Amino acid sequence: MLGIKEAKGKSRRINKPLCALAGALTLLSGLAFADPLKVGFVYVGPTGDAGWTYAHDEGRKYLEAQLGDAVTTSYVESVPEGADAERVIRQLAAKGHGLIFTTSFGYMNPTLKVAKRFPKVSFEHASGYKRAKNMGTYFTRAYQGRYLTGLVAGKMTKTNVLGYVASFPIPEVIRGINAFTRGAKEVNPDVTVKVVWASTWYDPAKEREAAETLILQNVDVLTQHTDSAAVIQAAEAKGVYAIGYHSDMSVYGKTAHLTSTVHNWGELYVQKAKAVIAGTWKAEDLWPGIAEGTTDLAPLNSAVPADVKQLVADKKAALKAASIRVFDGPVIKQDGSEAISAGQTMEDGALLGFDFFIQGVEGKLPKS
Repeated sequence: MLGIKEAKGKSRRINKPLCALAGALTLLSGLAFADPLKVGFVYVGPTGDAGWTYAHDEGRKYLEAQLGDAVTTSYVESVPEGADAERVIRQLAAKGHGLIFTTSFGYMNPTLKVAKRFPKVSFEHASGYKRAKNMGTYFTRAYQGRYLTGLVAGKMTKTNVLGYVASFPIPEVIRGINAFTRGAKEVNPDVTVKVVWASTWYDPAKEREAAETLILQNVDVLTQHTDSAAVIQAAEAKGVYAIGYHSDMSVYGKTAHLTSTVHNWGELYVQKAKAVIAGTWKAEDLWPGIAEGTTDLAPLNSAVPADVKQLVADKKAALKAASIRVFDGPVIKQDGSEAISAGQTMEDGALLGFDFFIQGVEGKLPKS
């Protein structure tokens, strides 16, 4: 059975007097009760995956460090998407967790089911689109980081063939592939992006196999939408470059790793916990990105030329200021038809429903 792990971070101050705790709670703006808020997290992978789950767990630790005795946190890792997820989410709610974060797309329907049974619990689901009175959604505009890493890949490739290890053909993943391709082709019109579907979020063996398949197809810069560092490790072993995802993966490929798109969840978790404690929480759809610091890049490898680093810095600043958007028109589909015309931009609704490849991506989009 999957067990709930009570997290006890260094920030916990359980021996302080109750009066000090009351003072801390007052600082959190009008708290209605002195008991710590129990915050639960459900993870699709292990906390040591170096990627998606690792980044969420770093956010959980940040939450504890910032709010101290005002919160206690628990997590359950490696929870499959499906019946197991519903059981685990229900268990957390039944054990008195007032705020529960479910951190994978496949947890959407299970979270909604449990939310209906526990109307006094606040639920937050990562990457989904279904909401209820007590269930909000949140994600990061990772595609902005993907675009920036595409600029790097387009400049660093010698073969003009880039490789993408993808998980599942859902809008989130398709959006990332297209953003990466858009950045690469902006600086290198001759580049193409080959995609291999690993059909998993986390399976190091499958991820590495997919990476090696791409390398055999003349790919010299890899990237991924999977959760382990296996793609980086494969690139390091084969002498090609790679770009990580979710967290800084440079430790797994000091020569290969060019940068990573990273997620910083901590501030969002703090804001949501404060809102629950203060009684001001509401279900909403949050999609912060570069401007908010939720999406960022890991430091660029010293192998990246200074002019490329400056280009990335300039484009990042432009994204932050909203003077450019990743999918400003024209956006041309793989078949040559126009999706977004010049002078227009792809709005959030279309981005959230991305279901086509743009020019520059090779291969057909499989059915999900």
